[in-house]
Amino acid sequence: MTLESKKLDVTDRITGKLNNGEIELYLENNKVGKITLPEGSQIQLEHHFETDQQKIYQHVSVPGQDEPRYTDCDEGGWC
Repeated sequence: MTLESKKLDVTDRITGKLNNGEIELYLENNKVGKITLPEGSQIQLEHHFETDQQKIYQHVSVPGQDEPRYTDCDEGGWC
């Protein structure tokens, strides 16, 4: 039996992670390369995302602190 070299298209399986002005490229958990962003390049994000110091943040709505009178409820929902 012989092994043949073959080229597979994995483009749709590649993910990127932003890290210090570069986009690191991964196939599953294996790093496969990087894209260096030009200095001064801008990242355009959807309205509920923002960047700050090389990090990307998502704006979400989360429940506030529970009021104390609702913390002693039983499993059936009775307080």
